[in-house]
Amino acid sequence: MTDVSALHGRFGGTVLTRRDEGFEAARALFNSAIETTPAVIAQCLNPTDVKEALAFARDRGLPVAVRSGGHSVAGASLVKDGLVLDLRRMNAVTVSPDARTAVVGGGATWSAVDRACQAHDVATTGGRVSTTGVGGLTLGGGSGWLERRFGLACDNLLSVDLVLADGRTVTASETERPELFWALHGGGGNFGVATSFTFRVHPLPEFSFALMLRPAAHGEEMISRYRDFCADAPEELGGGLLYLTGPPEDFVPPDLVGRLCCGLLVTWIGRADELRSVAAPLLDLAPDTALVTDIPYADFQCSLDDPPGYRNYWSAEYLSALPDEAVRRFADSAERMPCPSPSQQALLPWGGAVARGTDWPMANRDAPWVVHPFGLWEDPADDDRARMWARGLREELAPWSTGATYLNFIGDEGADRVVAGFGAANYARLAAVKAEYDPDNVFDRWHNVLPATQRRRSADTVGATE
Repeated sequence: MTDVSALHGRFGGTVLTRRDEGFEAARALFNSAIETTPAVIAQCLNPTDVKEALAFARDRGLPVAVRSGGHSVAGASLVKDGLVLDLRRMNAVTVSPDARTAVVGGGATWSAVDRACQAHDVATTGGRVSTTGVGGLTLGGGSGWLERRFGLACDNLLSVDLVLADGRTVTASETERPELFWALHGGGGNFGVATSFTFRVHPLPEFSFALMLRPAAHGEEMISRYRDFCADAPEELGGGLLYLTGPPEDFVPPDLVGRLCCGLLVTWIGRADELRSVAAPLLDLAPDTALVTDIPYADFQCSLDDPPGYRNYWSAEYLSALPDEAVRRFADSAERMPCPSPSQQALLPWGGAVARGTDWPMANRDAPWVVHPFGLWEDPADDDRARMWARGLREELAPWSTGATYLNFIGDEGADRVVAGFGAANYARLAAVKAEYDPDNVFDRWHNVLPATQRRRSADTVGATE
């Protein structure tokens, strides 16, 4: 058992070890398949707590993980027999509507941001549900429903405050440490503990959505229509095509509940009457159910929250095109999705402000489509079947893959996939930033970028043994 008495004396938050009440609740993740048990969970209240906990871990040789508030589907916010920096109490949000900025604590979820912004009729691109953590999503790029109009979450970053592995506190922005600021736009949590974010926010006085469902047998027709519709859709329109289990909601016909369905979710920055007009080519499909309504954006986000406690496996692929053969393969693969379950097989349109965005460390932002198998199931006996479905979908669509991927949508798929997510040139640039700010690779839990010095040593070792 790790002796934490030295940390207690200088730590303002709560320190939990395995013998403490509340440890298991603090350890639990969204993904019930993750069983990693740390030695210490340090529930930080401020950057000073982060600094002290890092020093404690460094002095005792403990590996470190950072928990910034959200899902951590792959389990990267826990570390076996190490120390977890739990930032979830650092969740304050301050919105300045005149300046159009929001200052957000490193442990906040998007629910806190969306609610605070809604009071001022503003918003910024966040996750696709309210329970996603701001830190992980933003540092990984930040895809969400508003992205085609406002860009990714990272595109709206104005500055980030961090505590580095050696205990220094720094700020990164366009004018302060600009190379580090570049790296934080998709380079993940490789460089330090992000304790505060400042975002640009945008006017969002009105928001609406449409949800259409049909039996899965109509999937190819719906995908083809959606593909053609998105080719010149306005940037105010977002959403995606989803295979899903028909939910037990009042607006869903009883014969679709519990069955594999093909659905269209269309979001709109504006009123529902405008959306009805814009989405008419999709509504003309005569779906079995069609819900079109105005809704406050923050309420919409909460209505989509993923249920915790399921076993999870996610993956993703960028597509350069979606020809008829790809449509057929996408539809056929959905038949292998776990059903009934909360799983989804998603086809998401990019373009608009995403494609126009600055060249941050994410490869292939100009890809028109993102495919996202999103597996959630209960029975461990279904582990292999669910993972084979997700991997099989990627394999089926490989002929149209750009070779890159959105790293926030995948778990640990190996070092080659990390490089593919950034692109080789961006990875090399990130490795140089890593060598400057985290040369000992303390922050190595999530799509790790090796410091350039370590990469050279590894290459020299390989060369010496050949």
